[in-house]
Amino acid sequence: MRVKKVQNVYQLAFMPTLFPVNCYLVEEQEGLTLVDCALGFAARDIALAAKTIGKPITEIALTHAHIDHVGALDALKKQFPAAQVSVSEREAKILSGDNSTSPEDAGKPVKGGIPKNIQTTPDRLLQEGDRVGSLEVVLSPGHSPGSISFFDRRSGVLIAGDAFQTRGGTAVSGTFKPLFPFPAMATWDKRTALDSAKKLTLLQPSFLAVGHGRLLDHPVRFMEQAIRDAEQKLKP
Repeated sequence: MRVKKVQNVYQLAFMPTLFPVNCYLVEEQEGLTLVDCALGFAARDIALAAKTIGKPITEIALTHAHIDHVGALDALKKQFPAAQVSVSEREAKILSGDNSTSPEDAGKPVKGGIPKNIQTTPDRLLQEGDRVGSLEVVLSPGHSPGSISFFDRRSGVLIAGDAFQTRGGTAVSGTFKPLFPFPAMATWDKRTALDSAKKLTLLQPSFLAVGHGRLLDHPVRFMEQAIRDAEQKLKP
């Protein structure tokens, strides 16, 4: 595991040179908010990182329910039983292992790694504008139908899940990058993802933190170029 800190956010990067999978610890006054849970094997290192920081994990917030973002959830909930688990309502259905379409999905099937045996049930279903500690919830569907992002207006850190990737080049979810094609292959709806990318860029973040790839500082110009690339590829 590789750790990088910006402001009050720690990026925990697993397999960073092969198949990077990131999750994030956000330091609050009394505890830590964990954004996403990486893969199942990551639970021990995530707990050790929290111990090194010196605060318990009090919140677990999920950007979406693909298995590479929720794999260690059950193990971490056992280690931090008081932690409140939060996710969007649409993703809660996917978290339970149900990959059937919902009315708001316009008949488009859910893609990506659907969890098969997660036992943890969410304590809270998040909506636009809700807060988890210092983080503001921003609905950003597209990669999955209920994807959300988390924005800290104090520091300008945007934790965007898979709405963008930076591995293989900065890209909007759904834009195929030969060096790391997997987020594109798992994207539910490319046009919705593009709309969400534009929405997130309007926040003018100081840092972009994603599920796959490095942290970007001063990311807006890279996000804007990724949007232009996605628009070009979606032209009829």
